[in-house]
Amino acid sequence: MNGKFIVFEGLDGSGLSTQSLLLKEYLSKRGKNVILTKEQTDNFIGGIIKSSLKKHIKISNLTLQFMFVADRSHHLEAEIEPALEEGRVVISDRYIFSTLAFGSLDIDIDFLKIINSKFKIPDLTFIIDCPPEVCLKRISEERFHLEFFEEKYKMDKIREKYLSLKKYFPNVYVINGDRSKKEVFEDIRKIVDNIL
Repeated sequence: MNGKFIVFEGLDGSGLSTQSLLLKEYLSKRGKNVILTKEQTDNFIGGIIKSSLKKHIKISNLTLQFMFVADRSHHLEAEIEPALEEGRVVISDRYIFSTLAFGSLDIDIDFLKIINSKFKIPDLTFIIDCPPEVCLKRISEERFHLEFFEEKYKMDKIREKYLSLKKYFPNVYVINGDRSKKEVFEDIRKIVDNIL
C-alpha cells in the first residue's frame, strides 16, 4: 500500500480529535490527500457500541470488545485499506491500542492482542498522554454526562496500559497532552515531518 496510516490514541479528553483534525489540516495544506476517520465508526456496530458507552444499553465488556473488533474489521475493509491503496494518508482517532488499554480493565490483555493480531499495524502512532484529572475537567466543560470508562480510577489504569504499549508497535510516540493545543501539535508536526 502506498499511503500512510497514522493513529492517535489516549484517554477521553486528552485531545485526540483536536490533534487529529489539526494534522489533517496541516497535511492537506501541504498537498497530501488525507482522510480523517474514527473508531468507533458510525456504522451499525459502532452505533451499538456508542449506546453501551453512554450506558443506554448494558452489555458485558467481553461482548463490547468483540464488537470493537468487528467494527474495526469493517472499518479497515470499507474505508482504511481502500484509501491506503489509493496512496492517501489515513488519520484515525483511535485504533487497536484503545481496545488493549480500555478492554484490559477486566479482560486479559494477551487475549485482546490475539483477537486484534491480524489487523494492519499503523505507520505512526501517537499516544497523547494526559493526567485523568485534566481529561475529566475538559470533558465536564464540553458535555454534561460521563461515559462508561470516564471515572478517575478507571482512567488511571487505562493510562498505565497505554504507556505500557509504547513499544508494542514500531514508531509509537508518547506526547505530553497537558499543554496548549499549539504546543502539543508542534511536537506532532515535527515527528510527522521527519517520517513523511
